[in-house]
Amino acid sequence: MQKKLIALAIAGLGLTASAAFAQTNVTIYGIMDASVDVVDNGDPAGGAQGIRTNKISSNASRLGFKGVEDLGDGLKAIFQIESGINADNNGGAAGTLNSRNTYVGLAGGWGSVKLGNIDTPYKTSTRGYDMFNDHLGDNRNLMGVGTIQFDRRASSNALYESPEYSGFKFSADYEAGAEGAVTNGQTKGSAWSLAATYSNGPWNGALAYERHKFGNAAGTLATAVPGNVDKQEHAAKIGVGYSVDTFHVGLVYEHTSDDLVVKTGHNAWTLGGGYYFGGNNEAKLAFTHAGDISGTSNTGAKQWAVGVDHILSKRTKVYAEYVRLSNDNGAAYGLTGAGGGTTGGTAAKGAGADPSAFQFGVRHAF
Repeated sequence: MQKKLIALAIAGLGLTASAAFAQTNVTIYGIMDASVDVVDNGDPAGGAQGIRTNKISSNASRLGFKGVEDLGDGLKAIFQIESGINADNNGGAAGTLNSRNTYVGLAGGWGSVKLGNIDTPYKTSTRGYDMFNDHLGDNRNLMGVGTIQFDRRASSNALYESPEYSGFKFSADYEAGAEGAVTNGQTKGSAWSLAATYSNGPWNGALAYERHKFGNAAGTLATAVPGNVDKQEHAAKIGVGYSVDTFHVGLVYEHTSDDLVVKTGHNAWTLGGGYYFGGNNEAKLAFTHAGDISGTSNTGAKQWAVGVDHILSKRTKVYAEYVRLSNDNGAAYGLTGAGGGTTGGTAAKGAGADPSAFQFGVRHAF
């Protein structure tokens, strides 16, 4: 009897050791970014004078949990749960616990598969080229524009990401856009997003494509316009960047098109760069241009953004930025950074308005 008890105890210790070996390693991380904004929504063509407003804004602040479990033979389980946070508590919480990138999946030498609410490959392929990402000078004020924003985080996604081969990576994403379908006769919307990136040495680049197909079944790709059912919109872009010593620069060109009742397609491009000086400072400059929408004259716009970051540590910096967006007489783009998560910004006062803003803030990553 005593020998049996000893054997059971040893077996129990073995099980405990195995369970301990299989524990998931969890990391808590986040960003807190808040700013004082002085925002002017501009003077519209032939309209009343614009309004200047002072704001305290949160800029894509977030809290997240991510983890990995080694399953053996090179296979791993991965997960992430990320929530947006409004540092200024303007109107309450930014969203539910999984309002930002949230997924579960598997990873190995063959790459990774993730299921959940995830940034599309089209978005992630060129976010690194934006000198004012998630701030009021974000180039998404003028780029990624469609009936549904192209540079976006999409729900109900299945994402594959390849391993890196000599600097090259590939990713493909499918979005189930008609989860609320109730009859077989409904048209089901869906979306595909593809990207290939390269980063090796001073040069880097990206190619990306995304397609939205609209349906009348309830879901993220449903349309309220009957004439848009079974119609599509497309976006393609190319990006190239160069970095050496204290200088880096990036250029992105994008073309969007559609066969919708009301056309939204156009060409846009952005060029930006940064220069580090004095050991802990970076000067940044970016210009973004949007052409006329589907050949309709006077519907373009251009945007200048300039800023300086003062780096206090590897995790903390303070910054000062200025952005001005100039609309043609038939355009009304605003400083909204579509998908950027800022609580600041402003819509243009009206067509032809030139909104602008000063932004002074602090960013801490943990």
